[in-house]
This record gives sequence, structure tokens and C-alpha cells, in this order.
Amino acid sequence: MTIRLLLADDQELVRQALCALLELEDDFEVVGSVGRGDLVADAALAGRPDVALLDIEMPGLDGLAAAAVLAAQVPDCRVVMLTTFGRAGYLRRAMDAGAVGFVVKDAPAEVLADAIRRVMKGERVVDPALAVATLAAGESPLTARERDVLIAARSGVSVAEIAANLYLSEGTVRNYLSAAIAKTGTRNRMEALRKADERGWL
Repeated sequence: MTIRLLLADDQELVRQALCALLELEDDFEVVGSVGRGDLVADAALAGRPDVALLDIEMPGLDGLAAAAVLAAQVPDCRVVMLTTFGRAGYLRRAMDAGAVGFVVKDAPAEVLADAIRRVMKGERVVDPALAVATLAAGESPLTARERDVLIAARSGVSVAEIAANLYLSEGTVRNYLSAAIAKTGTRNRMEALRKADERGWL
């Protein structure tokens, strides 16, 4: 049986190299290749892949959001996250978004090929070191709204601008920021943002 693959990665060279490597396998066929997360669903609807390999950091939509869209629009397509970001929080969020595999990019080619074949058999495949780190880190303490506010604070904008962007009052934004700072055990919003980012909670 030939396994049909879709690749999504914003780095052109990485994407081309992956395509070339995977096409060397007798049972793989790359039916789509995109560089933006917001193109993933259309490419999947057009190519009808069995497995989509999604990078996390992409323009348009990140890989986690793209995985959720795929789960809704092309439920037969299995999603494997393929990323340089082996952060514990990303794994949990990827699984919540419907991904069935998580492989870091520096894994050997044969590990990736094996992961693709295993998810086609109905297995979940997760980088072992990342699985251990995820169990050790526990779940994110942040609510969805606290996460939204921290992400909005990334560019260093004022509370007023965050409030306007998220259609919240300034007082509500301050409360969410205070809660996020307390939950991350940090001293200010930039430290909270850095720690949440490092843990993969954003």
C-alpha cells in the first residue's frame, strides 16, 4: 500500500529535503507540499493525503492550529508534528489538536519513516525524550484567556492596546496578566511570557 503524504514547513530547503528523503521510500508518495499553515487544509482536500507532516512554527496558521483544522475538515488524514521545538507543552497541545505523532526534526530519517508507518497502523508515536519531559512538566497552568493575553503582550504593547486587540477592558487584561505572572512564578509579564514560551504553553 502506498502512503500518501502532505508536507507543511515554511523553510523551503527543509521541505524540499524532506520530500526528497521520503520519496526514496517505496511505499511513500508526496502528494502536497506547502509553506504556510493556512494552506494546509486546501492542500489536504486536493491531495487527500493519508498522513500530514506539519511544522509548528509557520506563517498564516501555526502547525497546532492547522492540525485542528485538518481534524475537522479532513478527519481521515493522520497528523504528525515534525518540529525543531521539542517543548513539553507543545506535545500536549498537539495531541489536543488531533495529532497522533510528534517527531523532532533532528531524528534520523528512518525514525520518521517508521513513525509514518506506525501511525498508519493506528498507533500514536511520540519522541521518547519529549514524552518524559511532558510528564515531568505537567499541564499548563494557564487558562485559554491568560494565554491569549500573554501572546498579545509579545510585542511589548501597552495594556490599552492588548485590551483593544482582544476586545477586553484594561482592568480585565491586568487581571489576566497578574494571574499569568503568579501562575508562572515570575516577576513581570515579559518573564511570564518567556517562561510560558519555553515550556510550550503558548
